[in-house]
Amino acid sequence: MRTTLCTTGPGTGAVAGTRASTGPPEAGRRVPVAVHAADPISRAGAVSQLRQHPVVELREESDSGPGVVALLVSEILDETTLSRLRRLVRSEGAKAVLVVGVLRENELLDVIECGVGAIVWRHEATGHRLAQAVLAAARGDGDLPSDLLGRLISQVGTLHRTAAGQPGAPTSGLAPREVDVLRLVAEGLDTGEIAGKLSYSERTVKNVMHGLTTRLHLRNRAHAVAYALREGYI
Repeated sequence: MRTTLCTTGPGTGAVAGTRASTGPPEAGRRVPVAVHAADPISRAGAVSQLRQHPVVELREESDSGPGVVALLVSEILDETTLSRLRRLVRSEGAKAVLVVGVLRENELLDVIECGVGAIVWRHEATGHRLAQAVLAAARGDGDLPSDLLGRLISQVGTLHRTAAGQPGAPTSGLAPREVDVLRLVAEGLDTGEIAGKLSYSERTVKNVMHGLTTRLHLRNRAHAVAYALREGYI
């Protein structure tokens, strides 16, 4: 299943409810994308896949910053790749998509908390799939393979149980409507669907997400869901 936060993972087939739209975030607007890779073959392959999509505006690797989606291709998440992700997102303000072959259990939260909201397995990195992830990142949505979302839920649940048993564990309050919105985000609904479910306007949903991510210093929707799970709100 692929929704706002989840998609097909390794060894799983598409399930009813797949959302295949690759329309731009705003009508007529192309998304600037800079491809980063450790080797020229990987970079050329990603560029070739993205070039066929009219919603993507390819930029040079050196062109990064606010408004640009940085698509980083790597077989593994080594320290060099993680450092580059941190620099692109935290220092330069880019949105990030990670295309990776292997992601170990202990690396998943590092990636999410670094600010990466979209992850694609290398063996699934078709042009269409890359465009979906790029557009999700540009909108500030999360886009994780379903098996990674399950691992994330399990991991933050373990962290929450561990923290709950420690005296003086910190707590931060979430308003009821923030919890309602985050619960639907975790279920994979997009902004319009959340607005319909809660009888809010889309602007209200966006304001709720912006308010809680800013107040709690969270980097994107995936990070917000991880936080809510870790703190036991959802």
